Amino acid sequence: MQLNQIFKREFLNDRLSARNKDEALEEMIKTVIAGGLTLDTSSILDILKQRESLGSTGIGDGVAIPHGKTSNIHDIIVAFGRSKDGIAYDALDGKPVHLFFMVLAPENSAGQHLKILAKISKMLKDEQFRKKLLDASSNDDLYRIILEQENICIV
Repeated sequence: MQLNQIFKREFLNDRLSARNKDEALEEMIKTVIAGGLTLDTSSILDILKQRESLGSTGIGDGVAIPHGKTSNIHDIIVAFGRSKDGIAYDALDGKPVHLFFMVLAPENSAGQHLKILAKISKMLKDEQFRKKLLDASSNDDLYRIILEQENICIV
């Protein structure tokens, strides 16, 4: 599965204003809702928080990949958010998070869900890619940069 099949420009937020993990998760959910999907913010937030309780999805290097499964969607959803200031997120390296990829998947999509998480994780290991995301000037630039990186980084 390719990101360009499930990742929509409307699911980008280059101006996250959250100050902590819970606010960041809620703002990412609201980004998807603003992009045209109908989601119950409270139930999705609970799902993401349950996953966070198992261990932070803040993987270090200013990156977090919050994710979870729900019966309330039919297709995998990928959203991206950026905080210029950084958000306290309990990341594994203790540093603020600037780049967020949120992945929501239907409960019956374990294989595809894991492939998307692996792809995003591999893409984010590239320091130049992370820098481009931080420096991008618009949602259009972010969208282009993400899809270009996917083509470079085959999993």
